[in-house]
Amino acid sequence: MADIFERLLKNAGPIGQHRERAHGYFAFPKLEGDIGSRMIFRGQEMIVWSLNNYLGLANHPEVRKADADGAAQYGLALPMGARMMSGNSNLHEQLEAELAAFEGKEDAALLNYGYQGMVSIIDVLCGRHDVIVYDAESHACIIDGLRLHPGHRYVYKHNDMDDFEKQLQRATALIEKQKAGGILVITEGVFGMAGDQGNLKDIAALKDKYEFRLLVDDAHGFGTLGKTGAGAGEEQGVQDRIDLYFSTFAKSMASIGAFVAGDKQIIDYIRYNIRSQIFAKSLPMPLVVGNLKRLELLKTQPQLKERLWENAKKLQAGLRERGFDIGKTDSVVTPIYMKGDVPEATAMVMDIRENYHIFCSIVVYPVIPKGHIIYRLIPTSVHTDEDIQKTLEAFSATKKKLDAGEYKAEKIPDMAEVTGKRFDYLTERPKNK
Repeated sequence: MADIFERLLKNAGPIGQHRERAHGYFAFPKLEGDIGSRMIFRGQEMIVWSLNNYLGLANHPEVRKADADGAAQYGLALPMGARMMSGNSNLHEQLEAELAAFEGKEDAALLNYGYQGMVSIIDVLCGRHDVIVYDAESHACIIDGLRLHPGHRYVYKHNDMDDFEKQLQRATALIEKQKAGGILVITEGVFGMAGDQGNLKDIAALKDKYEFRLLVDDAHGFGTLGKTGAGAGEEQGVQDRIDLYFSTFAKSMASIGAFVAGDKQIIDYIRYNIRSQIFAKSLPMPLVVGNLKRLELLKTQPQLKERLWENAKKLQAGLRERGFDIGKTDSVVTPIYMKGDVPEATAMVMDIRENYHIFCSIVVYPVIPKGHIIYRLIPTSVHTDEDIQKTLEAFSATKKKLDAGEYKAEKIPDMAEVTGKRFDYLTERPKNK
């Protein structure tokens, strides 16, 4: 018999295998100071493009006061227990009612976390005879929810409506054959890596031809898209055709928690059957108080979203003018596509942090195919023109080095050897162990 732990020690996983060189720098970095466009990383001020603080609410004075007042008045323990048993409050129900009204739905249910919430929603909605049709680039929370589904599931090519209809036809045929079950379609309002919106308008149009329900994860669209900030459904004019609208508080609201909104009877069913909430403690009162304030600001201060989009358009236009490939993004999420292997990518990240003081996220194999690098920049309403200009200049300089092969290395740099030390890749490179 094999020892489970022994197996884990032998294979740390595709990312974990780099932990001894990467921990604290490429993985699990520590950003310090007040949340904003500039923070401290390893003792140096960085222009930060890795935080989903879209509207700048994380450090908004009214938000900070609401958070502090909520903690002082209630503490973190209240309410004590799960919502169904002993953890409900008027403020929880007020937040649900305000979220439902904002999204144009009859009711809403609070969830403790976005990831956990989506996994549990899929679990509570679908039985073994139901069929799920979903986008190929769906977020990990959707994929993990699908793993719990005991029935069939069909994936369609990303935003490909021809393939989507083909999978709908397959799902419909299966339902008719087994004479039981229904179809749930799952997609995203904004795909968080590429920044392109889900094709909600064309998906919704097919509801006239096929029978299915539509669940949309709009984590990146909530607060950033649509006239009022209600999200991708409002932006595309199909909010009323979304059966269940889901989003998190972890991005535009800069908080913790999530919600799902829809018809009252369906939300009630979810509320009384979703295991992740029935068997978990209720959202602490300070978070509920803080989220009420955040939602108020989201609704009453449109200048926050306007400033966010001004910054996003400047950043994206500047990158395009410099010849960078930013794909098909039609949201504020800004990817930069490059070519290179994992050691090159990490060397480039180190250079742009240590010598240009830019902190942003990078994605490499195994998340994406070998030979590709994706930077993901997240503009916010609190970034400045100077932040944008310095970032554009840094990417232009490091892209030249990447194309010239100056970041070639056999292994990922061991950051323990360069802690607190600046260096120039043209003249010095860290030694690999």
